[in-house]
Amino acid sequence: MNAVPPPLPGRELLSRGAETMSRALDQARSLAEVAARQAEALAPKPPQPPAMLGFLGRSPLTLMQEAMEYAVDATQRSILFWDTMRRAGNEFVEHEKQGCPPVLVFEWDMMVDGRTLPRRCNYALVRIKPPVGTRPTDPKLRPFVIIDPRAGHGAGIGGFKSDSQVGVALRRGHPVYFVIFFKDPEPGQTILDITAAERTFLRKVHEAHPDAPKPVVIGNCQGGWAVMMLGASDPELMGPLVLNGAPLSYWAGEKGRNPMRYTGGLAGGSWPAALLADLGNGKFDGANLVLNFEGLSPGNTWFKKYWSLYEKADSEPERFLEFEKWWGGYYLMNRDEIRWIVENLFVGDRFARGEISAGPGRGGATFNMRSIKSPIIVFASAGDNITPPGQALRWIADVYRDEKEIRKLGQTIVYLVHDDIGHLGIFVSGKVANKEHTEIANTLDMIEAVAPGLYEMRITGSEGSGVNAGYQVELVSRTIADIRQVSGEANNEAFPAVAKISAVNQTIYDLVVGPVVRQVTTEATAELRRQLHPMRARRYMVSDLNPFMLPFAAAAERVKAQRAPAAADNPFLTAERAFADRVEGAIDAWRDWRDAWTEAAFHAVYGTLAAFGAAEATAEEEAAETADTLADAPEMRAALAHVAEGNYAEAVVRMMILLARARGGVRRSRLARSQAVLTGEAPFADMTSAARQALIREQTLIVEMAPEEALATLPKLLPEAVERRRALDTVEGVAGPEEELGEPAQAMLARLRSVLGLARG
Repeated sequence: MNAVPPPLPGRELLSRGAETMSRALDQARSLAEVAARQAEALAPKPPQPPAMLGFLGRSPLTLMQEAMEYAVDATQRSILFWDTMRRAGNEFVEHEKQGCPPVLVFEWDMMVDGRTLPRRCNYALVRIKPPVGTRPTDPKLRPFVIIDPRAGHGAGIGGFKSDSQVGVALRRGHPVYFVIFFKDPEPGQTILDITAAERTFLRKVHEAHPDAPKPVVIGNCQGGWAVMMLGASDPELMGPLVLNGAPLSYWAGEKGRNPMRYTGGLAGGSWPAALLADLGNGKFDGANLVLNFEGLSPGNTWFKKYWSLYEKADSEPERFLEFEKWWGGYYLMNRDEIRWIVENLFVGDRFARGEISAGPGRGGATFNMRSIKSPIIVFASAGDNITPPGQALRWIADVYRDEKEIRKLGQTIVYLVHDDIGHLGIFVSGKVANKEHTEIANTLDMIEAVAPGLYEMRITGSEGSGVNAGYQVELVSRTIADIRQVSGEANNEAFPAVAKISAVNQTIYDLVVGPVVRQVTTEATAELRRQLHPMRARRYMVSDLNPFMLPFAAAAERVKAQRAPAAADNPFLTAERAFADRVEGAIDAWRDWRDAWTEAAFHAVYGTLAAFGAAEATAEEEAAETADTLADAPEMRAALAHVAEGNYAEAVVRMMILLARARGGVRRSRLARSQAVLTGEAPFADMTSAARQALIREQTLIVEMAPEEALATLPKLLPEAVERRRALDTVEGVAGPEEELGEPAQAMLARLRSVLGLARG
């Protein structure tokens, strides 16, 4: 018989009550803030001018002529629109028959097929062939490895047109590899099997390019956390990591915005994903994820996209068809895969907290982002409502206590936030490829010469051929406080409450509901559900499978031969555009109302649960956090023990770090000069890349932990006057004109001269 627990002492009861009251007040304030943000977002918009103004001042005869002109134009555009929809439907049907191959526009060779590995999975490594007539790749240049997202769609978005991530790297002569995947998962494959396959892929790239630096690994969206898992488990395989729109901190975001992070909580956690997988006979249909994405911006995905095709029926079809081929390719996941993703990332947010197991054979280890030693570049956008900046950046503040710790650990993290591009624009926009991705690629050549720390990349200037044209790049030193400001809300206790409630609901589902669903589901019923899914059915309905669509092919040919567009100033066109804007505005207003109530309901339910202790951390979680903060202490002590040891190489690197620390940032021109010194001049030219990185890492630790001692011991590293002059001249050459350095850097340069006993050269 279980013993009855003794009553809590009065003082402890009072303490618990006060703590509960404090949490309740915090949640009440949070809910009030939500309400204030919602009131601002839902405030009435200023009225638009009446569309009928364009009809004023025209004679009845003129209006009649313009009406007839518009009627012909509108009818022709309608025919062209439906013919394009028919073509899109046919391409969807054909794409499905072919098994949804990658949508890459570049030819490729298979390097490693994951379906043949000991731990089989549906991933593969391919090598991209440079297009005929373009620059051949140089095997000694750093390879680029691009991992696309497997989040409902197929592979290829990073290279489905020439102005893309693949195109940028090929134009620079880099070998380019792409990680693709197939529609159907291998039986029993898990996320950890995929991680193991990607390790094999990187080893294959190393073997193919033994004389090249370690590969750049680029992760798009979901591929971003896959890249980080690789970097955490096998840091020796990785060169710089680039994360584009990657959701690593799913709880983060701004109140009044980013509603997608609340859906898991309002659905009760991870069990709906498990139910859908069980209804799919063990396979989760990616079309469900795509349907959710469309619901985030219904005004665009349900109306504006198609209206633009109708309005620009002469010029828009090819772009529309190109994108729809990728957007309409739906892939499947195993039950264990989607459950792992939802429980660990979307609901549990466990990656940033180092709570994801690295799998069998790893001695109980977890994926710890602090283990990553390669430079990390994060690209996010304020206009991204799928992976907002908070979800892309907040992990930095979760993993590292402050920016000093980043420097002490020898880590370099650079982030870039676009002002307004949407989530897909990060990967598919030609303008983004030719600006942000190109400048990131240009900076990667020099990123390993940057002193460890946290930086924001700023790109200024403009594209063109004038005297002052071209982009300028600067890395500006930032703090963890800056990350918190960008990322918005992250530590609200409502989200940990979701994780705990989700675990309870999932257990109930696994014990009570799941076995029944699996018993009555067959592959035939699962396939029927997939074919009847609205994301597929709406494409079948407009294909040639529907006999009512067949006449549009011939009609479209006749329209193209007799096309008569209305004049641009036709008032009926103006009224048409005004109507479209109002429809889109009405849909967006409904979306805003929906999102507002979603957020309010989430905080009301889970905020209340959190206030009564549903989100309290366990002793094991608190112990894990403490262990993380102490893990790297021995390395720091070892670096300090060598503060007075070294020679010319240590002195030059230390002085450059001291100057960069004082300057608070670095322009790419200085970074290029630093890279030239560290790779082209003795004694650095004889070092391996790993040795240079170890040297920079050690000197950064010394400067960060003991800056005054690091400065004072420079004469011991350079006992000879000739070496002192040579080292100072090298550092001054990298720094550039002294008048451009700014006062703090000028003061540090003066101190360097004073300590070394040298006058200005």
